[in-house]
Parts: sequence; C-alpha cells; structure tokens
Amino acid sequence: MPDPTSPAPVLARLSSDASCLHQALHTLPADRGASALAARITDAQDLASTALRLFLTLSAQASRPSPTDLLLPHHVAQIAKAAQDAAAELTAALARAVDNQRRQAAATSRRIVLIGPTPQQYIESAADLLDRIPALCHTVSRDRPEAPGQ
Repeated sequence: MPDPTSPAPVLARLSSDASCLHQALHTLPADRGASALAARITDAQDLASTALRLFLTLSAQASRPSPTDLLLPHHVAQIAKAAQDAAAELTAALARAVDNQRRQAAATSRRIVLIGPTPQQYIESAADLLDRIPALCHTVSRDRPEAPGQ
C-alpha cells in the first residue's frame, strides 16, 4: 500500500504539469493573445502553489531533520522557485505585449518604437525555467531514501 505522506504523487503531477505548460508556451497563438498568456501565468502560479504546499507538508513532518532529510525540502523549494520565476517571466511578457500594443495604437506615424526584451524572449525564458522542473522532480524521487518496509 502506498505511503499517504509520500511526495511521489505530487512530484509526478508537478513534473507532468510543468511539461504540459512548457508545451503550451510553444503553442501560444501567433498574436500572443493576452488572455492565453494570462491563463498560462495562472498555470505557473498553480505549479508554484502546489510545490509550496508540498514543502509545508514536508516541513511539518520533520522534527529534527538531518542534512539528508533536508535534501527533499531543498529540491521542492527549487521547484517552487522555478515555477514562480516562470510566472514572473510570463507576467513580464504580458506587460510588455500590452505596452507594445498601446504604443502601436498611440503611434501617429509609421515609425513605432517597441521596447525590448520582446514578449517572446520572456516566454522563452519561462519555458526554460519550466523545463527544469521535471528534472528536479526526478532528482527528488531518485535521492529520496526509501522508508523501511517499502
């Protein structure tokens, strides 16, 4: 019978969700619609929230943790940070896209100055951050010592 306090199912879900979100970023509409981007931001924030809840659960279980016991929360914190950083990059992409649209709408001449980095550069940065999460989840699963009797 699986251990109900095991982080394995949560890590598997985090890995899967990060991979799906990574793929979704590569298939965003060509016009980079603000609503599609906002939906991906909330997905990344949900990933971070799930990882932070796992961290809190693990922290509550450890009374006097050894350095080895702290590896798991350390990796989970890295997963939460990667997801939160991805959400921040996507938020920056959204803000830049809206600002560039505003500049284009307000332009009185054909010459429009758009500022960089571009929304696409922020999105690529977020995708790179999300790409780290499955590897971190695998590291956690690989490094986690088995409890006796499992």
